[in-house]
Amino acid sequence: MSLIIAYIGKKGCVMAADKRKIGYFGDKENLEVLEKELYNGEISSDDEFNKRASELGISVKITDDASKLKIVGNCVRGEVSTKGAFETKRRRIYGTTNGYQLVELLGSEVSSRKAGESGIVIFGNNFAKKMAETLISRKFKPSSSLKSKGEVFEEVIKEVSSKTPTVGVNCDILKQGPHYNSSQAQKHLNITIDNDVKVLVKFRQNLTEQIVQQSIEIEMASKIIDKGDVGKIVNIDGNILYVQLNAKTQALDGNWKQLAAPGQNVIMFTESSDVKIGDEVTIDNEELCIKKNKSPLKCDVILCSL
Repeated sequence: MSLIIAYIGKKGCVMAADKRKIGYFGDKENLEVLEKELYNGEISSDDEFNKRASELGISVKITDDASKLKIVGNCVRGEVSTKGAFETKRRRIYGTTNGYQLVELLGSEVSSRKAGESGIVIFGNNFAKKMAETLISRKFKPSSSLKSKGEVFEEVIKEVSSKTPTVGVNCDILKQGPHYNSSQAQKHLNITIDNDVKVLVKFRQNLTEQIVQQSIEIEMASKIIDKGDVGKIVNIDGNILYVQLNAKTQALDGNWKQLAAPGQNVIMFTESSDVKIGDEVTIDNEELCIKKNKSPLKCDVILCSL
């Protein structure tokens, strides 16, 4: 669901990309029907797309704010991605003066990498790509500036967007023009791409850690005790109470790490004078208190069931 057009030459690199992103959900067979009609150019507008998706029972969400281009080092990077059941597939083009590389990734692993020196590279579905190629052959002037080339690419993207909902009318344009010969260009591309992939690996690792942490937090939050007995008072020092947790209760800190296991003591605080060793401590209506008189208690731990 993208159209990215890149020019790489002696003057530098310029890329243009639409900003459309389409998410859809529904029956697999009907999704395949919808995609086939989209990519064949049978559906020419957003209204037709929404109507056809509705007929097939497909839920659709269209946005036009996706950023598909980025400056990385002295290169411009364009990326299109497809989310699969288990991994995200990415196709990237990195371009600079006198050189480019096409990189395909599965997750954060490079599955394909090809290099070139100059030319026009187009990412897009077959219908959008063929239409863009036809328009570029009419409008493109090799001797024009990078800025002019970018403006032509923007015109092409807007014209293609009027014929297919797979491409949005909004467009980003980025360019870079360092002084590289072809050898210097490939050397810089190699260094830049290797570092960029390392960033992706680290990002995915951090994302995985966040997902694991969130799942832990969800699981532990479900164990927070909001009703029932939690222990009994075994020692009193002024307004400080030492409470021995019962066999079903543990005490955790804010990072969900255990501070006290069942049978161990935790400190609680009270303002009541009617407190005795052996008094039961409970949680009633999510409020921590002494069971016999409902006197409120405070503590700095999270009380959870095992």
